[in-house]
Amino acid sequence: MGIMDWFKRGVGEMMIARPDDAKAQVVWKHPDRTIPMMSQLTVEADELAVFFRDGKIVSTLGPGRHTLDSSNLPFLSELVDSVTGGNVFIAEVFFVNTREHPGNKFGGRVGHIEDPKSGVPVELMVHGEFSFKVENAEKLIVGLVGMGRAQAHTVRSWMKEQVLKVIRDRLAELCVKNKWPLLDVTSGAYTEEVESDVLVGLMDHVTDYGIRIVRLGNFVVAMDDDDGENLKRLYTDAAYLRTVGGVDGYQRFAAGKAMMGAGEGMAKGGGGGGAGGGDGTGGGLLGGASLGIGLGMAQMMIRDHQGGQTLAPATPGVVCGGCSATVPPGAFCSQCGTSLAVKKPEAEESQAFCTDCGAPMSVDAKFCGQCGTKRG
Repeated sequence: MGIMDWFKRGVGEMMIARPDDAKAQVVWKHPDRTIPMMSQLTVEADELAVFFRDGKIVSTLGPGRHTLDSSNLPFLSELVDSVTGGNVFIAEVFFVNTREHPGNKFGGRVGHIEDPKSGVPVELMVHGEFSFKVENAEKLIVGLVGMGRAQAHTVRSWMKEQVLKVIRDRLAELCVKNKWPLLDVTSGAYTEEVESDVLVGLMDHVTDYGIRIVRLGNFVVAMDDDDGENLKRLYTDAAYLRTVGGVDGYQRFAAGKAMMGAGEGMAKGGGGGGAGGGDGTGGGLLGGASLGIGLGMAQMMIRDHQGGQTLAPATPGVVCGGCSATVPPGAFCSQCGTSLAVKKPEAEESQAFCTDCGAPMSVDAKFCGQCGTKRG
């Protein structure tokens, strides 16, 4: 059988299509450059077939079943191999998937960003998924994939790098310019704003390659657990200080926290195993008392205010016997005017005095304890 007979027999028998195990690949290249005339080319609904000859794009075919005949596909006349008498054409055929490709995971460090509420630098991280779609198959092949045998991971891995790069730049810029509290950012309060800005920024990086990043999915900005707890503590302190107000309020607040810390330190025995260490020799009782002192002093320093009055240190006072109010020390109660003098015991009221030196004597004493004079 001559070569011409072989070609005639092959006419109409060759089927060209993407195999099932290559359906997930963004770009798949047909392995054979020699294609018999009248072959059947099948292009699925979610792909395009791009024909190249000598490194140049010849044509692109859309979805459907195509009979490769120059009479109905005029561009094939440019691909015919004259050696075979026009029964074979030479071309490189690339199948490009045009559907949306979801589930592409990405993640990495964003870097340190200063939290605007606390002034503390926090390292942010980001992870999530994105989907992309090929909008210009020819640009993708020429600009990114190249004319070699395309690998399934080539396009995806490159886009992951682009997404992470843009989201790192855009997220940092948005946080700094808008002064977003970082706890709000990690809570997801600005997810939509970040996503829309990142998608716009990605256009400049992927459009030249015929690709569009469609959306970000399951998109999370996170921070280290220790940084998160530190920010929560600082936010709580700041919220309290706003209710205290002013430098004086801050000083009282700081003093109260210092006293609480001192009480806790005494309760722990300064880290040692001495009397404050709770070692069964009375240290536990002493530690509890120390902690109680610290808490009590802190409460005195930062007790709640009423009627719009700012917090102030508690003033030591006495309880009035007339109205039971706690008032500053003095001769009389500042609330009701009752005398604050402490009544002496009866034994003290009937106390005797030495007639010679005037020293006090107990009622049953016979001689003065100071000068020895016999009581008269």
